[in-house]
Amino acid sequence: MKKVLTLTLAAALATTALADHVFDINVSKKGAPIQNTMYGIFFEDINYAADGGLYAEMVKNRSFEFPQALMGWNSFGNVEVRNDGPFDKNPHYVRLGYAGHAHKHTGLENTGFFGISVKEGATYRFSVWARCPQGGTSVLNVQLVDPDSMGETQEVASCNVTIEGTQWKKYTGQIKVRKSQQDLLLRIFLRNVRGQRLAVTDIEHVSLFPTDTWKGRENGMRKDLAQALADLKPGVFRFPGGCIVEGTDLQTRYQWKNSVGPVENRPLNENRWHYTFGHRLYPDYFQSYGLGFFEYFQLCEDFGCEALPVISCGLACQFQNSIRDEKKVHVAVEDLDPYIQDALDLIEFANGDTTTTWGKLRAEMGHPAPFNMHYLGVGNEQWDEKDNPAFTVRLKRFMEVLSEKHPEIKYIGTTGPDSEGWKFDLLQPKMKELGVDLYDEHFYRNEEWFLGKAKDRDGNPINCGALRYDSYDRKGPKVFAGEYACHGKGKKWNHFETSLYEAAFMTGFERNADIVHMCTYAPLFAHVKGWQWRPDMIWYDNTEMFKTVSYYVQQLYGLYKGSNVLQCSMEKKPIAGQDGQDGLFATACWDEKEKAVILKVANVSNSEQSIDLKWSGKSKDIKAGYSSIKVITLSSPRMDDENSLDNPRKIMPKAEYLNKDTQEISIPAKSFQVYVFKR
Repeated sequence: MKKVLTLTLAAALATTALADHVFDINVSKKGAPIQNTMYGIFFEDINYAADGGLYAEMVKNRSFEFPQALMGWNSFGNVEVRNDGPFDKNPHYVRLGYAGHAHKHTGLENTGFFGISVKEGATYRFSVWARCPQGGTSVLNVQLVDPDSMGETQEVASCNVTIEGTQWKKYTGQIKVRKSQQDLLLRIFLRNVRGQRLAVTDIEHVSLFPTDTWKGRENGMRKDLAQALADLKPGVFRFPGGCIVEGTDLQTRYQWKNSVGPVENRPLNENRWHYTFGHRLYPDYFQSYGLGFFEYFQLCEDFGCEALPVISCGLACQFQNSIRDEKKVHVAVEDLDPYIQDALDLIEFANGDTTTTWGKLRAEMGHPAPFNMHYLGVGNEQWDEKDNPAFTVRLKRFMEVLSEKHPEIKYIGTTGPDSEGWKFDLLQPKMKELGVDLYDEHFYRNEEWFLGKAKDRDGNPINCGALRYDSYDRKGPKVFAGEYACHGKGKKWNHFETSLYEAAFMTGFERNADIVHMCTYAPLFAHVKGWQWRPDMIWYDNTEMFKTVSYYVQQLYGLYKGSNVLQCSMEKKPIAGQDGQDGLFATACWDEKEKAVILKVANVSNSEQSIDLKWSGKSKDIKAGYSSIKVITLSSPRMDDENSLDNPRKIMPKAEYLNKDTQEISIPAKSFQVYVFKR
């Protein structure tokens, strides 16, 4: 039994470090199954997560559809923007003509996303739709250039593409790079064919991709970033957001139908994040829709996880628009039919056979087999006003139609943007009334909240921390913790301390796996030169990336998920940083595939903690013993330390094996550990 003594602080800490903590783990009684969807990923196009990030396209404004048609481009010579091009949703293109003198040049330069960066030995695929409208033949001399070079030439690498004929066609060329370089431009010169006059040339959908994309796809993803997602072993992938689902106005909401079909005819969309933060403004941040719903479903298939698309419920972003201005900003309830039809058509696109309209389009895009979508979210962070059921009245309309026509789909509602307070209290019981299968909770909160110590303005305890879900209604909808991250007070970056508290908090997800079926950290991606929100899970520039400590926390939970919860307690209480538990958080599960007991322990205290493992259950299970004990430790000597591009491996999990007869373990101060006791 732990002794309580009156000592100096140093002596007290020393006593705590030596005190025994008994974890009682029942290895026979298998508890709630842990869903395959338990630990997943959430994608939103914020912080240049799509264009300039996961989507490997290197040309900005490739179809000249930005509000300023040449934004992202520098032009020289005889250049004219026209709008009667071959793609009805992207009508703009550029006409290149004679510059007026043999020693003058006509062409374009593209600045890319924070410059164009290339890797030594890599090959890049240039493509363009082009024609010579007045006949003849021309050559596009395509160069990667360093405008600040002190060398004899600015050119780093190049290729020539010959254009001929009056009809629009797609042309391609390859550029092989000899050395790695940053901050390049893509420069396109209009050249004549020797012995012929210079032909006027029209160009549209100018594109540059690395040939080595994820799975080698032409319209592909950046390989290192996609691999980092695959390495998480996600069970579910929520897309495309987030607030972009809603849009600042409904005209700029994410519309999935615009994100499928031929990539050159997917219309540009305004990204609601490009102007949201005046202190970090990116006025050239738009969505090309090159990464669209077809590509999202493909990624889910690649990762072996469930797809969870989220669609608009007819409400624009309520943070940016008053619900009282409903008729001007939002869709009236009686006018929701097109939005509901979009949802029905999405199910057909994902699951319909090739004789259906949208199933046929999926097949034409290269995937005749259905994607087998099982989940659909309706609305993002919508809420009801106290005197106006703005969200739930719309959700009810969706549920009435969708659940009747597609009862096989599980539908997900939301409890708004807060984890507590009047909006949450108003919405949570309504999710049960409306019959949703799950509801989506969001919480970006501070250290005290994640440790279960937060209070409201009146000093009353808040239902937070690892015990949050212990008191939830077991007969209601299941929980999807769709967006969460620990935001340190005055420390909004990815330092070790907040990641440790996330690990501690997540023990509550696993212990309550009967009610919590999904959780996804957010946001996922951030470009180091284009971020607007932090912390984030994965950071990158144009060629390199690094995984944060929060990434490794998520990965450890995903890799060691287990199949069933096991009872794990300390003096018959959940191990959740409660009084007398000395900053310990723990959960245990059984992994049927590996025939192993998995114990996850976070120690948020300043002292090492020793733990006696007391195995209970049927004698045959206890006496079976273990063939090996593996422990993976995530720790750092400094709580403010973080990984970076300069030091991407500074804080990483470290694995070792213990004596197989080990019955007492020691948890280092400020650390997270995963133990695998294999039979």
